[in-house]
Amino acid sequence: MSLRNEQLLSDADQKIKDNKINEAIHILNDIILDDPLFGKAHNHLGFIYETKIKDYTKAEEHYKIAYQTAPDYCAIYYNYSILLSTLKKFDVLTELLTKAENVPGMNKSTIYNEWAIMFEAQGELDKAIDYYKKVVTSTFDNKTLDIAMASVDRINKKKAFLSGTPIQNTPVNNGGPLPPGM
Repeated sequence: MSLRNEQLLSDADQKIKDNKINEAIHILNDIILDDPLFGKAHNHLGFIYETKIKDYTKAEEHYKIAYQTAPDYCAIYYNYSILLSTLKKFDVLTELLTKAENVPGMNKSTIYNEWAIMFEAQGELDKAIDYYKKVVTSTFDNKTLDIAMASVDRINKKKAFLSGTPIQNTPVNNGGPLPPGM
């Protein structure tokens, strides 16, 4: 590990946050010229190609290199799983998420959420609910908790609709007072 490349990666990360994408790409390519197997730089390039440029082929190429060369870098699992889900590459995603569950320092609730999204996308609604429940029990973040609980509600509505059961619209209370009569 090169301290110089770690500092350059930090600089590139800030450029991404500042939406200076071309500058970030330049820095990341410099890192890779110095160390072609610097997985963190490949992860960042994958993120840029996926989210900013929408070149999913290049994004996947960089994520694959990052996954192979930096297997303990948690961010690669989060980022690559979103791309694989978008591309509906569920076999590869299953392999990635299975490995992610054993990576030290991994945020389990994030990985459980990716499992849940995958199962929901595949129409395996009961499995999706099981994983959203794992998100609920493993998170310490209120926003993540609320999203997981809302996801279970969404899936239950899907299940009711698909079974022909009438769906009752219930008012959403986002923490504010309920309207009179509710």
